[in-house]
This record gives sequence, structure tokens and C-alpha cells, in this order.
Amino acid sequence: MKCIVLAAGASTRLGQPKALVQVKERTLIEYLMHRLEAKGLEPVIVTRAEIVIDILKAVPGRTIVINPNPEAGRTGSLQHGLMQILDTKGGDRAFRLLVVPVDRPGFSDATLERLLSMEVCACPSKDGRGGHPLLLMPEDVAGIHAANPDTPLRDLCSPQRFAVDDLHLHLNLDTPEDIEVLRDLAI
Repeated sequence: MKCIVLAAGASTRLGQPKALVQVKERTLIEYLMHRLEAKGLEPVIVTRAEIVIDILKAVPGRTIVINPNPEAGRTGSLQHGLMQILDTKGGDRAFRLLVVPVDRPGFSDATLERLLSMEVCACPSKDGRGGHPLLLMPEDVAGIHAANPDTPLRDLCSPQRFAVDDLHLHLNLDTPEDIEVLRDLAI
């Protein structure tokens, strides 16, 4: 299984790079990398040029890719991460892919474990709404790789939803209040 962390958003509403938000003694990107690597994943981080040096400092030794046109949307960022993976795998597209948006860190470790064990395109849900991370199957990866970069991801895959009780599954870091909720989590 492969993994991509999407961290190329402009953070205009928040006013600071989400990946670099300080959460206790570490940045959000450090927190997410620790959680994902603890499950045996080696995430590729896709970010924007303006913050790549800060991300390199926060998580040295990791694979980081710059999306030169992050305004095109998440699909374009995902494609840049896929190109990195495909370049290092010799073009083999037959892999499952976990997609983790940096600004959606409210999933539990139990949810992550359940998602990693699934054999279908899937995402957790709470209160009837889908959440993150997103697990893609090889056919989804191929479709995303071939898509127009501004195509919404929801138009390229149909994840099976599974209900979870994660209190903060829908936490989306957009405001200073959201950061306070994140800091209050036991992380």
C-alpha cells in the first residue's frame, strides 16, 4: 500500500500553512507522519513551493513533492504524488493508495487500521457524511492518474462508506477555533 499526504492548500481562511500548525511540541505534518509511519506506511507529501523548506525541516528525510499549480485542486496534487510513486515503482499502477489531507486529522487510529484492511475504495463516515482518509483501489489510481487535474476527486471514485464513532472525524482546519480543537485532542 502507498500513501500520499496532501499539504498543498493555500490556507487562505486559516492565514497560516495548515501542515505547519503547532500542535503541542510538533507540527501537524510531524504528527500525521508519525501516525502513518507507525502503521508501516511511507507517505509521499505533496505541498506548495512556498512552504517546502519548512516541511523539509519539520520532517527531514521524507519524500516531498512540489505541486507547481496547487490552485488546480486536490486531484492535481494527488497526480503529482502519484507521479513520484510511479517513478519509484517502475510504472506499476497496481497498488492501493491511502490519501490523507493534512487539514483533516480527526480520524482515530482504529479507523485508520480498519481502512488499511479494506479491499475496496472506502472512507469513514459519521452522521451520514463521508470523511477522510480515503482508500483508493488500483483502478481508482489509474483513473486519477489519467484525469484532468481540476476534476474533483468525488467525480473520479465512489468510496464505500463505513460508519465510525470518531468524535472529530469531520474536523477541518480552517479557523483558529479549529486549531484549538486539534490542540485539545489527546495527541
